[in-house]
This record gives sequence, C-alpha cells and structure tokens, in this order.
Amino acid sequence: MNSQIELFKFTLGNDQSISPTALQALWARACQTSKVAVSRHVPGGLGAVDRPIYSLYGPQQIHDLPQVERRLRQFLEDASLRVSLIALHS
Repeated sequence: MNSQIELFKFTLGNDQSISPTALQALWARACQTSKVAVSRHVPGGLGAVDRPIYSLYGPQQIHDLPQVERRLRQFLEDASLRVSLIALHS
C-alpha cells in the first residue's frame, strides 16, 4: 500500500531546471523526512505547455503542512528557482 500522497505541483521559470536528486533532497529537507518522492511529467498534445510539471509526494499524516510549504518555498527561493507552486492540500 502506498502511504504517500501528492502534496504539491509546480512548474519552473523558463530556462530553469532541477535534477531529480536535488529536488528529492530539497523536498526531504522541507518535509524533514526521507519518506518523500518526486516526479516530473512533460505534457504533450495540442496546445500543451512545453515546461515540465513537477509533483511532490509525502506521507499522508505529514505534520504542520503549512510550515512544510513555507520551508519549501524558502528552499526553492534560496536555490534561485522561480516556481509556480500549487498546493494540493487544504
């Protein structure tokens, strides 16, 4: 049984990228756990955005998700990454 859920999605600014290893490390620091996963999807089809969409997965019972989001935003900013972040939690 998969105990992780998708918590955030984002796209990066034009001409920016991040390796899966670097993103995994950044996300794990934000969540303060190694039990996280990341994925990258490049949309296809007519009129599709050509920038990848990154998804961040974490434990279902993650503690203090608003604080995790604040850390995530700060770490992305510290890495000089411009993101359009969508929180999938409430």
